[in-house]
Amino acid sequence: MTPETHQQLDSHVRAIAQILYNDAQATGLPMDSLEDIEHTVRTQLQSHVSPGLGNFLSKQIAQKMVNKQGE
Repeated sequence: MTPETHQQLDSHVRAIAQILYNDAQATGLPMDSLEDIEHTVRTQLQSHVSPGLGNFLSKQIAQKMVNKQGE
């Protein structure tokens, strides 16, 4: 990963973290201990972030398969 790409990724991670933190505060998810934070973040990642990543990556693989079939 280039330094520029790493900086871009870090910026997006911080933005996602802020969104998840705000959501946790608004919905009353526990954030009082490291254990609470770990559980809350894991739950939020599984609910909100991982599905989007999975969809994006699945579409990338599907597009590669379509391109190979067209060759």
